[in-house]
Amino acid sequence: MPRIVSIWQRIYVAIATLSWGVLAASFLAHALLSYALFIAAGETQLTDSPITFAYFYMTTATTVGYGDLSPGGDTGRLANVLVVLPGSIALFTVFLGKVVTSMSTFWRRRLQGFGDYSERSGHTLVVGWQGVRSRQVVEGLLEDRHARAPRIVLLARGIEANPMPDHLDFVAVEQLSDFSSYARAGAAGAQTLVIRGADDDETLAATLAAKSAAPQAHIVAHFQEEGAAQLVRHQLSGVEVVTSIAAGLLVRAARDPGASQLAERMFASHSVDTAFSMQVPAEAGKLVYLEVLLGLKRRYRLTLIGMCRDGGRSVDLNCPSDCEVGPRDTLFYIADHRVRAETVDWTAMRSEVIAA
Repeated sequence: MPRIVSIWQRIYVAIATLSWGVLAASFLAHALLSYALFIAAGETQLTDSPITFAYFYMTTATTVGYGDLSPGGDTGRLANVLVVLPGSIALFTVFLGKVVTSMSTFWRRRLQGFGDYSERSGHTLVVGWQGVRSRQVVEGLLEDRHARAPRIVLLARGIEANPMPDHLDFVAVEQLSDFSSYARAGAAGAQTLVIRGADDDETLAATLAAKSAAPQAHIVAHFQEEGAAQLVRHQLSGVEVVTSIAAGLLVRAARDPGASQLAERMFASHSVDTAFSMQVPAEAGKLVYLEVLLGLKRRYRLTLIGMCRDGGRSVDLNCPSDCEVGPRDTLFYIADHRVRAETVDWTAMRSEVIAA
């Protein structure tokens, strides 16, 4: 008996280490052998049709054992005890083990940053992880994300596992400048990239790689020093550079009391009276700034505070009332919540000046 157990253990280990194709072939070979033994034993009630035998074989392999089918003769019962029962149960157990192991390996690899999201599109790609600061950025993006938007992808180095597995997917890299990693993170199809390295050198290298991997995406990069920020502004068109405004805000608050509260409210992601932006759609046609200002205020309770021309790098916060507003211009406004450009009745704007 111990020898038989040892043989079956060796068979189980051999099968468990085989590929899915070999396991399927083993299942088929064992089923055919069992079918042939039952035919030789005269068990016609089990072999009268392939469906009947498949039903009996699977209920045996899964140990369900409904009891409606079973060998009737001693020879058939012996074949069942020596071949069908141990073989089918062992094979099914191996199958379950491989399924669980494969699923566990799949999710473990994703948690460890080895997943592939190259087919994803329309998502936000966050590059770099600096603990609490990066977590705050991700939480802000999640609060302002469209309900049906794809999951955020994090591309970072120096962390062993996904820091926010409930909210984002993770791609681990050796360097933030590794171009191939951006492909795995789906950078080519990303809508927005947010880059913040451990220092300005890393951020610069990551920005260069990101611009090459995602030339059509909106790229936002954070720099600590103005020198590196100016370099990116002049050399990489389409990259929006963010630097610390702490010093300037300190001066402004000293000269204009309450300025710090204004900045905090305007750029908070979870409070009312926050600054947002929208791009004027092509169907809006050409409008006048005053028309848009009055229309958005009366119809949508938005306060228009400025605009940026199509492809421009500077924002005008004090536009003339007769300034022309056209398709693809970006409008900045203050509101309690984001208003999508597609929900605005642009053709009704022209009537607002007359009504006023």
